[in-house]
Amino acid sequence: MCILFATQLWAKDYNIADFGARAGGKVINTEIIQRLIDRASADGGGRVVVPEGTFLTGGLEMKSNVELHLVKGATLLGSTNADDYKKLQTPGRPYTEKQDDNAQMGMIMAYKADKAAVTGGGTIDEQGREMVQRIVQKILYKNDLAGIRVRETVRPKLFYISSCRNFRLEGVYTKNSPGWGLSFELCHGLTIDGIKVYNRAYWNNDGIDIDDCADVRITNCDITSGDDAICLKSYYTQFSVDNVYIANCKIHGTGNAIKFGSATFGGFKNITIKNIEIFEAYHSAIALQTVDGCSYKNILIENIRANNVGNALFVRIGNRAGDKPGRIDDNIVIRNVKASISYHRPGIDYSRSLKADTTYQDVFPISITGLPGYNVGPLRIENFEVSFPGRLERHKIFDPLERLKHIAELPKQYPEDNMFGELPAWGMYMRHANGIKMKNISFELRGTEFRPAFVFDDAKDIKIDGLTLPTTANAVVVRSNATVSVGKGANIINME
Repeated sequence: MCILFATQLWAKDYNIADFGARAGGKVINTEIIQRLIDRASADGGGRVVVPEGTFLTGGLEMKSNVELHLVKGATLLGSTNADDYKKLQTPGRPYTEKQDDNAQMGMIMAYKADKAAVTGGGTIDEQGREMVQRIVQKILYKNDLAGIRVRETVRPKLFYISSCRNFRLEGVYTKNSPGWGLSFELCHGLTIDGIKVYNRAYWNNDGIDIDDCADVRITNCDITSGDDAICLKSYYTQFSVDNVYIANCKIHGTGNAIKFGSATFGGFKNITIKNIEIFEAYHSAIALQTVDGCSYKNILIENIRANNVGNALFVRIGNRAGDKPGRIDDNIVIRNVKASISYHRPGIDYSRSLKADTTYQDVFPISITGLPGYNVGPLRIENFEVSFPGRLERHKIFDPLERLKHIAELPKQYPEDNMFGELPAWGMYMRHANGIKMKNISFELRGTEFRPAFVFDDAKDIKIDGLTLPTTANAVVVRSNATVSVGKGANIINME
């Protein structure tokens, strides 16, 4: 206690305005702010305070025992010159086979820092769209970004925090990265609470990415993303995402709302995600996948409310990398989910840089698919209620049941709910699965449907206890010697 008290006495505030930082958003203050961060760390710790006003800066590197504190009314404004963001030096960082999408640049960065923090009621705005416009103008001599996608590895993130311990992010409003939003890798003891993220400036605008971190707590966050909102990733074969608790968050996403992957080398274990309210997601409300050889263990996802989403659930085993496909089979529970599927594309107003997309969302049902010899499951799904639009019309699009035998396996393809194209089921398509136990499943239609509700293909030991389907669209198709028990209320159709 004496040591703690002494440390608190010695801790000091460094107000950046007192050391020459100039507000107004015109003069760049990177050097002054970085010097104060370095000084506070060298002095044993302290707070670098951003006062009211707008302060322009490039990339900043956090150091041990330093808290960057933004008071209410303070804004750190990111430079639109990409040259003001240097790649973070990470000596000793482990190697990953996946090198194509993970930029080591950010507006706020840290490597091997202990007890660093970003807090307060202020704003961090990276001006990502304006930055990309400058990049495109310089390289392509164009002013219009429509359809132009600059590589992820040259676009700085909002945060790039690597190999840190006990990092805290609390209260701030972060927005407008040219790439991913808040990216954390190989960290231990990560706390994110009460923040707001608005990241819809350009492509690949993830909200929060957690990569091979352990002891993570994310609570009370409001996330609006231009891609996946909360994304757990595993880039490192010798590590995993372990002991993660995510709760009481609100999501507006244009990719997936809650996603595991697509980088899936190490694994995912001991993860609880609960009490999540999803207002929109172009792809899936929940997506679990292993396409690079990893496994899942002890996953609980519960109390999810999702409206205006493209799909309720996507589970996938692929074989993009690794010696053999991974596994999704060890104590995986998804329960208490209520979702409403959109007919038209959610997030249609995002973004001016993207081409128009008029895909009909109800082409893609819930999808649970493995590969031959590598089954999804065991897996438990309980209290799962989904409302489907049911407006697919034969004269617009129609793949008959005869197509089942021709649906490609696509082991190397990027995993997404629309990867197989139109599927001949309106509710759920399941292939290469074993030991899926479902309880209290309710699918409703807001319109008419001519496709069957379920298709089970090479699915063994599948049991549904308590199934509610519309009386006019209750067909369950069973193929490839699938063994399925669905109880009453369904019309079973067996196919070769």
